[in-house]
Amino acid sequence: MNHYPQERSQPLSEEQAEELMRSLLHKEGTWVDWGKTSQQLQKAGYNSQTIFEKTGFQASQQNLIIVAAQVYESLLDSQVSEDLLSYCRGPKSDVLYELRILKQNQRGVVAQLAKDKNLDHLETRDLAKTFQTFSLMPQLPPGFTLHPGDAMAYQCWKQAKQRKDLQERTRLIAKGLKYAFSNTAREAIEKLLSDLTVTPQSSAPLMPLYRVQNQEEISRLVPLAGTLPLSKNQVLGVEKIDIISPFNYVNYNNTGSVVPLPSWQSVLKAVDPVAILCQSDRLPQGLTGKPEEVLVLIDRGMTQWDDQSYFLVEEGEELTFKWFPESPSCPLLGQVIIVLRPKKIFDENNLLEPWQMDD
Repeated sequence: MNHYPQERSQPLSEEQAEELMRSLLHKEGTWVDWGKTSQQLQKAGYNSQTIFEKTGFQASQQNLIIVAAQVYESLLDSQVSEDLLSYCRGPKSDVLYELRILKQNQRGVVAQLAKDKNLDHLETRDLAKTFQTFSLMPQLPPGFTLHPGDAMAYQCWKQAKQRKDLQERTRLIAKGLKYAFSNTAREAIEKLLSDLTVTPQSSAPLMPLYRVQNQEEISRLVPLAGTLPLSKNQVLGVEKIDIISPFNYVNYNNTGSVVPLPSWQSVLKAVDPVAILCQSDRLPQGLTGKPEEVLVLIDRGMTQWDDQSYFLVEEGEELTFKWFPESPSCPLLGQVIIVLRPKKIFDENNLLEPWQMDD
C-alpha cells in the first residue's frame, strides 16, 4: 500500500524521464534522492512496474524509499541534528519507513533513540507502535514520562509483572532497563528485581461469534407502503429495495418505512415486494377471531393472472385484494404473497422480566 499522495505534478518530457530513470539505474546520490526521483516519476504517470523494468527498483522498494524519504524530509523540517540526519542517510531507509505512523513532532525523538540503541527496522517498528499507543493514554502511568524509551520501558514493566516464569520476567526487566529514559522509570523496573508479586494478566473476553445456520434467521427487509385505504400511486411509487448478500443489508434512500420479514422461500422469491397493513376484515376471506391488523405482502413484479392467487387491484380510487376465477379486464397491481398475523404474546411484559417459578 502506498503511503504518499497520488496527485500528479507537471508532466515530464521523455528526455527528463529517461534521465531520471538512468540516475536510478546507476543509483546516483543517496537513497533519499532515489525516493524523491521515484515519486517524481510516479506523479508524472509512470507506474511502478515500468520504473522497475528500467531501473531494477521493485515496486515494494519504490514504496519504501518514497515513504522513508518523506519521513526524512519531515526530520529536516523538525531541525534535528546533522549527526542524526547523517545516521538516517546511512542508509536507514527501512528504519525511517517504520516512523511513518508517528506524528511529525514524534519522529525525531524516536529516530534518535533508534540511533542511540542501534535498532534494526523490526525493533524500530515495535518502538514506534508502542510509543504511538503510549502517547494516546489519557494519563501517563506514575513514574513514566512521555518519551519513547519510557513507553517501551512501561510496556516491559507491565508485561514483566504478569510473568511467573523467572527467565521471561528477567528478560523483560533487562529490556525495560535498556530503554528506560527517566530515572523514575528505571527505578520502577528495578523494583521488580526484588518484588516477585505476579499481577494476573487480564484476558480479553471471547468474541460473541455466531454463524447463521438457517436462512430464516436472516430477515428480509421489505418497504412498507402504509395502511389501507391507499391509492395506486402510494403503492406503486414505493422505492424498490436492493438486498446485498450475505447479510441482507440494504441501501435505502426513501423516507418511508421498512418491515423485517422471515426469509421464507415465498418471501425470498418475491421480485418487487411491498408490504401493506390493513384490518383482517378487509381481506377477501374473513379470518377467525376478532378483526386485527395484518400485514399483506404483495409482489409488484407478479402481475400475470392465475386462478390460484389473490391480487391487489384498484376499485374506484381505493385499493383492495381480490380473487378472479377468470382473467380480469382491470390491471393487476401485484400478487398477494403472504398474509401475516402479528405474533400472539400472552403478556409482553413477561419478556422483560427474569423467569421465575413458585416454590
